[in-house]
Amino acid sequence: MAQKKKLNSLSDLGGLVYSTDPNFKPVEDETPTALLPAAKQRLRIWFETKHRGGKAVTIVAGFEGPEVDMEQLGKQLKQACGTGGSVKDGEILVQGDHREKVLQWLLKNGYTQTKKAGG
Repeated sequence: MAQKKKLNSLSDLGGLVYSTDPNFKPVEDETPTALLPAAKQRLRIWFETKHRGGKAVTIVAGFEGPEVDMEQLGKQLKQACGTGGSVKDGEILVQGDHREKVLQWLLKNGYTQTKKAGG
């Protein structure tokens, strides 16, 4: 299942604004993303509170692979931290400041190119 692009402007539609053809379906980029092995994943971990009503969240980004596998990794990280979270827009969100726990779990499970990002 390929991740859909977020449309932020009309130019993101590729020039198409409106079609009167009732059977028209826009062409989507359905390039299947292959799952990289854990050792080749370049994940970045950071902490953020912006745009979340003051709530703290640990973000893991950079996962390359199908959405299903990213959701599975997100579930495992949430279980390891004992907290909630979600997978949105190509990022894994774990509620609370769990940067160190997430980093240690990922390194222990073979994600050797994982680093903390930000300040």
